[in-house]
Amino acid sequence: MTQPETWVSLRRHWQELADLGGISSLLRWDQSTYLPRAAAAGRARQAALLSGIRHTRATDAAYGRLLDEATALSDLSSTQTRMLAVAQRNFDRATRLPAAFVQNFSQHAGETYSAWVQARPENDFARLAPLLDKTLDLSRQEAAYFPEFATPMDYFIDSADEGMTAAQANAVFTALREALVPMVESAAAAEVRTDFLSRHYPVQTQLALGEAIARDYGYDASAGRQDLTAHPFMTRLGAHDVRITTRVREDDPTDALYSTLHEAGHAMYEQGVAEDLLDTPLGGGVSAGVHESQSRLWENLVGRSRAFWAGQFGRLRDAFPEQLRDVTEDEMFRAVNVVRRSLIRTDADELTYNLHVITRYELERDLLSGQLAVRDLSDAWHAAYQTNLGVRAPSDVDGVLQDVHWYGGRIGGAFQGYTIGNVLSAQFYAAAQAAQPGMEDDIARGDFSRLHGWLREHVYAPGRLYTPGELVERVTGQAMMVEPYLAYLRGKYSERGTL
Repeated sequence: MTQPETWVSLRRHWQELADLGGISSLLRWDQSTYLPRAAAAGRARQAALLSGIRHTRATDAAYGRLLDEATALSDLSSTQTRMLAVAQRNFDRATRLPAAFVQNFSQHAGETYSAWVQARPENDFARLAPLLDKTLDLSRQEAAYFPEFATPMDYFIDSADEGMTAAQANAVFTALREALVPMVESAAAAEVRTDFLSRHYPVQTQLALGEAIARDYGYDASAGRQDLTAHPFMTRLGAHDVRITTRVREDDPTDALYSTLHEAGHAMYEQGVAEDLLDTPLGGGVSAGVHESQSRLWENLVGRSRAFWAGQFGRLRDAFPEQLRDVTEDEMFRAVNVVRRSLIRTDADELTYNLHVITRYELERDLLSGQLAVRDLSDAWHAAYQTNLGVRAPSDVDGVLQDVHWYGGRIGGAFQGYTIGNVLSAQFYAAAQAAQPGMEDDIARGDFSRLHGWLREHVYAPGRLYTPGELVERVTGQAMMVEPYLAYLRGKYSERGTL
């Protein structure tokens, strides 16, 4: 085989894997949006069948030989070399997992998700506990196929954020907890007017407004769409099909707005990957943490800023003139940044959010290590919330049942990415400000093009061309650091007079 033929064969195989992944995502998207309840078991079976087919193609011995042949070729570009390195890593990891195990885990995840959708509103954790026990067992089995990692948590964290260890994640959490607890104590005592957020806000008007702002941000609606779901998410169904979901509360317009802006941040990252990297091993976000940095950047550093509300408050008041007739721009800014000890992670303010994440991270770490049994998880959840946030959920609906992660996949490696994302969001935003003087004046005029363009060039376009650590250093000039994030929070809440 000549070099061009080798590369053509590889690209064809990568395209097939991407298409199978997109079809799988389509099934999951439908399951989370429009699937009839009676179809849940059949959908889980379909998803399992497809995951088995994709795993077979991803571990095909002929594909492995093709990777070996390509690695031996001369005159590979740096991009091709990185493509092969990522593909080889994916191949090596996939081949360690038996096809029957992958298919079984996929079907179990689908069945568990469907059970969670029904059990959560009924406050029925007892129904899910046996399923979660199996999820925990399958998660440990998966990690056991990779004995080079010191703990299951190390394996799962590295899978989500390449190169990161549990020890590094623990260090980040320790530094944040030490700094955030006194900040929360001070800021939560502030008197902030929020009564107007509990007025009635029509659903369709909320959805239209959120979608319009997301498009202004840079989300390409011609290559995606937005739908409703129980737990918002973003998903790529194809090279030019990146969808977002949201949820709506008629008595709080910020729930849908910030869910939409958050998922739009994820989607813009995926839509911004360079065209020549799509449908290759480099054709997506580089890690869970970097991905989350973009959703949190657009949701919080932009969407909760004074500049944002200077440009958007009039628009919101035009959409809801009666509800906001007696509200000022400053009151809206303060209301969307109010600090309160709350029960729901996705509704949490910027100061308490990481305490929610720390709680989940430590619980799943203890589950994987055997220090905590599933039967005791509900009680452990309530105790941890009392310790970390000083609140207790009245039931499991807003306790151990509130997040979908453990009920739609594996246990381990999901939550640390949220906090890493928060930390990196401030680091990336500071770099953008330094490179684009006057950017916040643009935002105050409702113009997000310079920020989006800068992020697209420096963060989005490379896809997985660099490792997460390499990307952060290239974009910001430094390794990941907690200090810029803490400086951002201190500056913001000091400005509001709550520190």
